[in-house]
Amino acid sequence: MKEIFDSLSLKCSQMVTRSYSTSFSTATQMLAPSIRQDIHNIYGFVRLADEIVDSFHDYDKKQLFTRFTTDLENALIDKISLNPILNSFQHTYHKYGIHKDLVDSFMKSMRLDLTKSDYLNEAEYKAYIYGSADVVGLMCLKVFVKGDQKKYEALRESAMSLGSAFQKVNFLRDLKADFEELSRSYFPNANLQELDEASKKKIIDEIEADFTKGLIGIHQLPVEAKFGVYTAYRYYRKLLSKLKSTPSIEIKNTRIRVPNYVKASLLARSYVKYRLNLI
Repeated sequence: MKEIFDSLSLKCSQMVTRSYSTSFSTATQMLAPSIRQDIHNIYGFVRLADEIVDSFHDYDKKQLFTRFTTDLENALIDKISLNPILNSFQHTYHKYGIHKDLVDSFMKSMRLDLTKSDYLNEAEYKAYIYGSADVVGLMCLKVFVKGDQKKYEALRESAMSLGSAFQKVNFLRDLKADFEELSRSYFPNANLQELDEASKKKIIDEIEADFTKGLIGIHQLPVEAKFGVYTAYRYYRKLLSKLKSTPSIEIKNTRIRVPNYVKASLLARSYVKYRLNLI
């Protein structure tokens, strides 16, 4: 019975979320049950693609990514895949009418990670950010507004800004690992050796501008999504605050983290604001 396989597929996507990101998993649990699983399905898909290009160093990553791309295309056409993660994703893709160009843009950015190490100008950088982060925010937005195209268009720019902010915070936090382990530098003219206080400030100012735009959209989200997205926003703002107060030399030598007790406090305060209708 396909229902059994579909149920197993959904559980696999949940497990991917919980295994790879405790913070995102916690934020997802704050979403309404009616949309929670679909966000797991999107996260499972993007995480699996990201792992292929970032982690499977003992294998032919180009070959694996080519197979994954073919399996993805077939899943979206056939509305089934023997890969449980893709089987879950195609369900959400069709359920909410996610645009194919969003999926294609994401895969294009992931493919770049197989061959491209440096982003030398703003155009290249912004194109990569759009494909690796903005479109993921837009896929999630399709779920949040339950496929309502009018609401989607109204919140589109805010969702992209929030996705950009999250990704740029990750880039800044992971600067050392990306450069030393993957030989990558995403910020133009700010690789591991060149990051100083001036370049760090420029990056943080850019991220804070993205967060400001993103917060406007959070206030307008449907109630089913608002608390979960706001929780993720508060976590990433806290992470940015820590990066802002950390000297650039330390960012180059360590990975900044938010302790679990701080995450718990952020969650509690976010819930109070949500219940008091202050979001």
